[in-house]
Amino acid sequence: MNLLMFLAGLVLLVLGANALVRGASNLALSFGISPLVVGLTIVAFGTSAPEMAVSVGAVLDGRTDIAVGNVVGSNVFNVLFILGVSALITPLAVNRQLIRQEVPIMLGASLLLAALALDGSVSMIEGGLLFALLLGYTVFLIVQSRRESAAARSESGGETVPAEAGGWDSRLPVQLLLIAVGLAALVGGSDLLVQAAVSFAKAIGVSDLIIGLTIVSAGTSLPEVAASLAAAVKGERDIAVGNVVGSNVFNILGCVGLSGLVSGAAGLGIAPSVLNFDLWVMLAVALACLPVFMTGREIARWEGAVFVGYYVAYVTYLVLAAKDHDALPEFSVVMMSFVVPLTIVTLLVAMFGSRGGDRRSVGQGKG
Repeated sequence: MNLLMFLAGLVLLVLGANALVRGASNLALSFGISPLVVGLTIVAFGTSAPEMAVSVGAVLDGRTDIAVGNVVGSNVFNVLFILGVSALITPLAVNRQLIRQEVPIMLGASLLLAALALDGSVSMIEGGLLFALLLGYTVFLIVQSRRESAAARSESGGETVPAEAGGWDSRLPVQLLLIAVGLAALVGGSDLLVQAAVSFAKAIGVSDLIIGLTIVSAGTSLPEVAASLAAAVKGERDIAVGNVVGSNVFNILGCVGLSGLVSGAAGLGIAPSVLNFDLWVMLAVALACLPVFMTGREIARWEGAVFVGYYVAYVTYLVLAAKDHDALPEFSVVMMSFVVPLTIVTLLVAMFGSRGGDRRSVGQGKG
């Protein structure tokens, strides 16, 4: 029964996210918002709507560990697993704007969350701050897009391309209905998913936090998985990367922010294990994006394999720690003494080698 509830919750979350994204995207385009802004905001935020629904629902149900674990686990899953598998399909080109703007914003949001969580909770005021920053980020993207669109129109002599005739979902009532149905499916799906996850945790003796960091976070990230893998298969590689980065920003500012707002006077509690380990894994994963993205401005297949390998190692550590397994000390020593340092050295060599190649190509061009 719990398995059926879990699967039903996942199906509702995926279908609800798809309906919400489709309706909101078409509605935004109908009001003249550029596809770029729609992709960075509504699509990326829409695919993260399951995380928000689950986190807020868990807080209202008193399961704050699931709420926090879901966000932290989803951000780790998005970068390591989704980008890793996408890069294994095809090397992912990284847009220069992502390196200069979006990834630093993701890093800043991750650092801010770590700073706010140091006292063991995210208060209502801090949650409001995070959510306000999300609104500011969205406004910034819209203003930036309008400026770029105005510059493009001036270069083309003011000419505009007429919009193509839309399909069945191009009418305003249909778009509003899709948004309403999507939101309802997300709420219902999140409730089923949280209930099933809690039952799983009790049945196998694993804490709510571990379930949130693994099963729930991976399940609520299915829309991101579908969007990024489809983009990679179609060759739209920048979309695959942009979707992950935008979703991670939304998870921190939106999911944690709104969860903190609805948590009441007690605030959103952060478990000691999250403060001591998982939050820093999330931050390290965000930091790893910069050197990886800068190696030739693409995520190569070998880098994708490293990402996937680290996600497997992360989940393995969580399971071993939850069961207090005898192999945990040896596993930790191998990871920290050999695997992690070797990966860091390899990435640094690749990054500086790429920069050297760029300088040589510039010098040859001048010659």
